[in-house]
Amino acid sequence: MRVLVYLATLCTAVLVSGCNQSFAGHVRGTDFRNQRSYIPAVHTQAPVPAASRRVYGSNNSSLAPARPLARPTTPAPVPNCAAVCVIDPRTGNVLYGHNEHERRQVASTQKIITALCVCDVGQLDRKMTIKSEDKTSVSPIRSRLKVGECYTRGAILHAMLTASCNDLAQALARDTDGSVEQFVQRMNARARRMRMHNSHFVNPSGLPGPQYSTAYDMALAACYAYTNPVIRDFINDRQVVVTRPNGQQVNFNNTNKLLSKYSWVQGMKTGYTNAARRCLISCGSVNGRAVIVVVLGCEKRRIWAESEKYLRWALGV
Repeated sequence: MRVLVYLATLCTAVLVSGCNQSFAGHVRGTDFRNQRSYIPAVHTQAPVPAASRRVYGSNNSSLAPARPLARPTTPAPVPNCAAVCVIDPRTGNVLYGHNEHERRQVASTQKIITALCVCDVGQLDRKMTIKSEDKTSVSPIRSRLKVGECYTRGAILHAMLTASCNDLAQALARDTDGSVEQFVQRMNARARRMRMHNSHFVNPSGLPGPQYSTAYDMALAACYAYTNPVIRDFINDRQVVVTRPNGQQVNFNNTNKLLSKYSWVQGMKTGYTNAARRCLISCGSVNGRAVIVVVLGCEKRRIWAESEKYLRWALGV
């Protein structure tokens, strides 16, 4: 009897293994890029592995907060948006989440990923030229920089993060990897390394497309951006001035209204499309403690107050 039980167990294991291998081979051999089924419904979410619920290696910078945030003793404010994630950039601990793993369009907040990828390659002093292809299909937000003009990669990155110009995101992508398509592959690889398990990107600007992320995933990306010295410096500027080759100066004002309103707010990234609605990643720091707040899918008139109330709740200000 024991021999028969052993043989039955062995056969079952072989059959399951064969099925798993067959399924895995089918997935690897399928090109999902042109299939609508690849893009999940807005409310579909994948489970987040327990080992990924932390930020790894983002706080190695000297810019890291001096001490972790204490969990607030008061209840979190009631959300008036589609999704929220409040995270400590030092530890990666989530202080509050509302639909934080729900897949959504995140608009221009994904320019944070673009910026991280550009900084990974570096060479920010390298000269780059604005081309006509950078101005294609990037409305409504385009810069006043003209085709044929030459700037440093760092200056274009600074202007993109400050004023959220879509043509500059496209120019950076093309200049960094030779084409937008190649750069998008870099973005998705970067997202995987940051354990953004519910994200997929198809452009560097955040304009509508078959792409998605979540409040939690964007919070992870923001933690890495927060402790990147270049990005940290750029997102904290209320305005950047770029000098054109003819000597004329072009001002780029920061789209984050909270940055100019409170000294303890350190900026980050705004976003808006009809599909995503108003989105905002904001960060703030008080007495050596820092917090990042991601708000997605909010109404225009509420976006600033929505982010501010979670910043104040987490920091106790």
